[in-house]
Amino acid sequence: MSSKRIRVLIVDDSAMVRKIVTSSLAPFPEIEVVGTAPDPYIARDRILELEPDVVTLDIEMPRMDGITFLKVLMKHRPMPVIIMSSLTQAGSEKALEALQAGAVDVMGKPGGSYSAFEHGGELAQKIKSAAMARVRRVNDEDAPQPKPPAAPIVRPALNSAGRRFNPRSLILIGASTGGTEALKQVLTNMSGDLPGICIVQHIPAYFSKAFADRLNQLCAMEVREAVQGDIVKPGLALVAPGGYHVILKWNSVHYTVDLSQGPQVHHQRPAVDILFDSAVKCGAGPHSVAAVLTGMGADGADGLLHLREAGATTLAQDEATSVVFGMPREAILRDGVQHIVPLQHIGPRLEQLALSPTPKSATRKLAYKEVEILR
Repeated sequence: MSSKRIRVLIVDDSAMVRKIVTSSLAPFPEIEVVGTAPDPYIARDRILELEPDVVTLDIEMPRMDGITFLKVLMKHRPMPVIIMSSLTQAGSEKALEALQAGAVDVMGKPGGSYSAFEHGGELAQKIKSAAMARVRRVNDEDAPQPKPPAAPIVRPALNSAGRRFNPRSLILIGASTGGTEALKQVLTNMSGDLPGICIVQHIPAYFSKAFADRLNQLCAMEVREAVQGDIVKPGLALVAPGGYHVILKWNSVHYTVDLSQGPQVHHQRPAVDILFDSAVKCGAGPHSVAAVLTGMGADGADGLLHLREAGATTLAQDEATSVVFGMPREAILRDGVQHIVPLQHIGPRLEQLALSPTPKSATRKLAYKEVEILR
């Protein structure tokens, strides 16, 4: 973005919420709230009149719900939208539906108990990220379609005929803005009987469990939100819970998960760097494959470099398929990346590398010219 202020339109039927959001963004000079709207019909007129850079959008509103309005917006005038959703199971599921329909991010809807400073800081970061997002037009054929109930997923019998892995083997993935849909594409393109997978997606508390549950319904492997003491094992993908860092530990038999509410890193908790660096510290480097996907900022860039220096195989999503080419670019610039891969190939490439019998070199920093770009 240039030095121009980011113009924001707030769409919410609650006058209190509109006031809280407006006042919480006031301390950030790079952001300007240019208007508010109590429903999608007025929002449509305000968008045409004010030409905002980013819209914050409530889901439950009179006259037209937020998801319906979002689908219309993404078809006719695509722009970065941040969903403000209630902190409930139903609200979380609706928020994930909105992300699938084209929203770039989601956060909890503020109420009277919110601290304006805390809420404003989180929202300001999301607005800055959203303003950089590559938003595409969503046509009717691209939009999420109602599906009949899926047949129960038959997962591989890992304790019988399934593939065997070194218990040290590990797949690590970090993502931020645009990452919920990117991770869906990556994981649904992978087999169910792979080494254990640990994922950090920048997502608020309350939404991470619904996100993991949705992936679990779609993927061949089991996917769930990580809990304290979880064992990382083949056929299982663990998603960091919102508000907690994930720290891996090795106990001579397997990796376990330690959850921490330590300080934010890169304004994030969970942070990708925390996960990646913990993998290095517990000796997972030579046995790991790690990827950084779409997102703003630099989270994961240092951690990916440390993993590469420790012998891991490392990937980054390419610019063309990233919603925000921030985290992958930083990882590439710091020489932490060996393979630059389009989103549609990341799942198969992770699987191929995780199954590769080729020994990984010990600590050696490779030159940028050795990076492979997969077209």
